[in-house]
Amino acid sequence: MKRRDVLWGLPVAGAAAWLGHHFTSSAQADAGSSARARGPIPRRKLGRTGEQVSMVGLGGFHIGVQREPRESIRIIRTALDEGINFLDNCWDYNEGQSEIRMGQALRDGYRDKAFLMTKIDGHSRAAAAKQIDESLTRLQTDHVDLLQVHEVIRPGDPDRVFAEGGSMEAIVAAKQAGKLRFVGFTGHKSGAIHKKMLETAAKHGFRFDTVQMPLNVMDAHDDGFQKIVLPMLVEQEIGVLGMKPMGSGIILKSGKVSPLECLHYAMSLPTSVVITGCESMPRLRQALAAARQFRPLTQDQRHALLARTRSASDQQRYELYKTSRTFDGTEHNPQWLG
Repeated sequence: MKRRDVLWGLPVAGAAAWLGHHFTSSAQADAGSSARARGPIPRRKLGRTGEQVSMVGLGGFHIGVQREPRESIRIIRTALDEGINFLDNCWDYNEGQSEIRMGQALRDGYRDKAFLMTKIDGHSRAAAAKQIDESLTRLQTDHVDLLQVHEVIRPGDPDRVFAEGGSMEAIVAAKQAGKLRFVGFTGHKSGAIHKKMLETAAKHGFRFDTVQMPLNVMDAHDDGFQKIVLPMLVEQEIGVLGMKPMGSGIILKSGKVSPLECLHYAMSLPTSVVITGCESMPRLRQALAAARQFRPLTQDQRHALLARTRSASDQQRYELYKTSRTFDGTEHNPQWLG
């Protein structure tokens, strides 16, 4: 296949739109390597929302694990000062500490610098409404920019979310009340389940603004998110939130790929933002450097990277978020679903 016909498996129209979108958003990083090292973080379009978000985002779970809250606040504020504006979070991260600390960090004018996202687990209207209000209280804000249904990981989840009395009723009501601006969903288990969620939404006359999913060098070898879901999102102009570029660090254990290669692979896909965990200042500096130094992988570079990782991809050994329950918070805590 030739580059003019396809971009990593994407439809022609999607590839063309992505190429134009990408090179516009990366133009500010074209002034030489020394300038890039100090320059702004490139921004990209968030689907059809009209928003521009940093190409790398700050993972919410990892900013609640520090021993001292002040270190969490330092990481968040440094990220915002350095040009990362996309902040990830979730109602259940670290028993609420991730949202609490982020709320503290967003005082003193920092809220204005952030595109703030959080997620809820509730599948019933009552559970979802309660979790939305709790998140807003912890985050010390009257609204989030993006709210997402978290962990759509079971085949029955889409139907439950959109059922009468389901969480989508609470989300729509919250949006009408000004508590949130945009709506998305997340999941890490199956591209087929993501596809069902998008199709279920369409049957109910609803179109999501964003979708969050793992996009990495191991998923690329599966019939997974990149092959099944990514073309749908590009075609429908839904913002692509890439996560687990290193598979929560597990992919690095393969010895086949470096952190920078993992980040640049995900950034070279049609992602609006690649969310990565930064539990320390060195990890944050790594993410900032990856964004500032970024150049889209060429087809030859991509083929070489995938050839190098192919032998490690069998049986999804480094995709434990797909094959185990370790990452399934709502499986361990079904009461969160409502």
